[in-house]
Amino acid sequence: MSAALCPALRPRPMSEEDISAVMAIENRAYPVPWTEGIMRDCLHIGYHCQVYEQYDELVGYSIVSTAEEVGEAHILNLCVRPESQGRGIGRWILQRIVEQARSSGCRQVLLEARPSNPVAVRLYRSAGFEQIGRRRGYYPLPEGREDALVFALKIDTAR
Repeated sequence: MSAALCPALRPRPMSEEDISAVMAIENRAYPVPWTEGIMRDCLHIGYHCQVYEQYDELVGYSIVSTAEEVGEAHILNLCVRPESQGRGIGRWILQRIVEQARSSGCRQVLLEARPSNPVAVRLYRSAGFEQIGRRRGYYPLPEGREDALVFALKIDTAR
């Protein structure tokens, strides 16, 4: 996705000061959102936490765990605020994550997606991710649990 298709989209590292804005998006985007404590833990543990701003407004964020010693990056959370979805921002963020994983020497990017989120599933499949498994009862719901589809993208580090 070219910068022209996502005008003025600017990534930067997530900070403590971003947590309340990130949580506002998280709470609107998911039926059972992550907690503020989980977000803070991800930030403090050293995961690659990024926020994405467009015209000085926070429009999305990503949290990625990288295990360079085994050549894997795991997308733990990739979210675009609901009112900004459908504009290519999620695809742009996903491509940026893959490029960062490639430059870190990772050979594979993993992620989970809810089967009840067909927009995300289509995005990942269209970006070349293949379903490699299913985690039973992985996601909590307001009542019960939902499976997760596990996706992987093999990446060529020779580029």
